[in-house]
Amino acid sequence: MEDRLPLPSLLSQTLVAFTIEFDNEFEHQVPHRTTNHGSTAGSRSAPWLVSMVMWLKLMRFVPSDGIPVRELQRLTRLTGKEMGTWLTRMGKWWGYVVVEPDTTDGPSNRLASGGVVRPSAGGRRALEIWRPLTGVIEKRWQERFGKEIIERLRESLQALVDKFDGDLPDYLPILGYELFSKGPDGEGRAPAGTGGTSLPEYTLPMLLSKVLLAFAIEFERDSRVSLAISANVLRLIGPEGARVRDLPRLSGVSKEAIAMCLGRLEERGFAIVQPESPASRVKILMLTLKGLHAHDAYQQSVSAIEERWQASFGKNTIRNLRSSLERMVGEPTARKSPLFSGLEPYPHGWRAAIPRPDVLPHYPMVLHRGGFPDGS
Repeated sequence: MEDRLPLPSLLSQTLVAFTIEFDNEFEHQVPHRTTNHGSTAGSRSAPWLVSMVMWLKLMRFVPSDGIPVRELQRLTRLTGKEMGTWLTRMGKWWGYVVVEPDTTDGPSNRLASGGVVRPSAGGRRALEIWRPLTGVIEKRWQERFGKEIIERLRESLQALVDKFDGDLPDYLPILGYELFSKGPDGEGRAPAGTGGTSLPEYTLPMLLSKVLLAFAIEFERDSRVSLAISANVLRLIGPEGARVRDLPRLSGVSKEAIAMCLGRLEERGFAIVQPESPASRVKILMLTLKGLHAHDAYQQSVSAIEERWQASFGKNTIRNLRSSLERMVGEPTARKSPLFSGLEPYPHGWRAAIPRPDVLPHYPMVLHRGGFPDGS
């Protein structure tokens, strides 16, 4: 296994590639605004551009004629506090929905305890684009990689999801301050492998998300460093350290997300950032002894978990999953990985204005910045 990508890295790069291709197509078709990359013509009142996570976690449950807040909370399985946060972002901040009083309960009703969520004009247009888009990208992937490979991947992922205990969310959760992943109950619980109840058939990005989150939860149960930080930063740092400015290129993760990772590593004593030399302005990330131990533990843990999964879920299931993912990921660089063939942005897309990544993240950095899988 030492010469192969870890299983979560294969899952991550495949999920990130699907998400970016989905997001590029959504951006191309829907009027929108962005913070740093302008807006489409006539889109002064259009919503801010967001990633696929916002569709899967919330907007797909919002019909064109609206839905009561209580019903939306039930469907999304968000807590009351989380529901308020999501509605603030998707409404006041980004312009996809509006929350109106529910007049059926009389004038005393308050949004805190009721209300109706309706898509804005821009939100309705976004829903029209979002609804068929997963199927469009999945069909492209069947044509690109071969229908047999995609179906084999789907079958392997579904076989795992059917055996997981609990109901994992349909997309990775947005990472919090410590960048740990959490299950639907907010606790870091790994699936025990005794489910036995067949679950519905999910779309490909949903299946990839569920399996990757299950792996992350199991990893983080015994780790003091999140899988996001371990896979995207710790993995890259040897005893000699690494230049901070090189980490976005080496990891495929945005500069802002890397800054969050470094902040957590420094705060908890796993690393220090210092000048490369006394007179240099170049910063270098050095792992402490504690950080070096965490670096080694990451390598050992991902291998151990994959072995446990073979024992729990069947060697053939894990081997078939790995085989399908390896054929799709290939050599994981921009020049050689088949995943990159679908990631060329449209000329006016925001990704066309930034350097093309050399690699894809070894764990998605889904942040509150809009949910983009590389932390952009």
